Amino acid sequence: MGAIIAERLGLPYADGDDFHPTANIEKMAAGIPLTDEDRYPWLVIVAEWLAEHDHTGGVAACSALRRDYRERVLAIAPDVFFVHLAATREELLRRMTSRMGHFMPALLLDSQLEALQPLSPDEPGVTLDAMVSPNELANQAIDAWKLAHPQS
Repeated sequence: MGAIIAERLGLPYADGDDFHPTANIEKMAAGIPLTDEDRYPWLVIVAEWLAEHDHTGGVAACSALRRDYRERVLAIAPDVFFVHLAATREELLRRMTSRMGHFMPALLLDSQLEALQPLSPDEPGVTLDAMVSPNELANQAIDAWKLAHPQS
């Protein structure tokens, strides 16, 4: 969905998974959940990419699951607008088991859900129902961003 948004807006796109250090990838591939100490440097890298694109805009997919993770991103890239795609555990499991070649096994889903803190009303962003089509999600995300940034 992030890639669709980026394409529609003519912006660069980055998948946060591409920024994980090898040690994180190996840990997840072995079925070991990442710790905060594993995630913090990775979040900094994603935030720095976003900050580098602040003047022109950019879209990054990133599992900033907890509020403190999002606050770390905002500390470096204060103009970030988060899009939380909400789905049931069953749907997330279905999607994870149907993707091919990804390093994170589905057995880590529960650790991700345990860490998840949905967006709070005071955070910059929107929560969307991930059960609609990617094109519709992109439309909704763009509309929410425009509503939050009427001067843009």
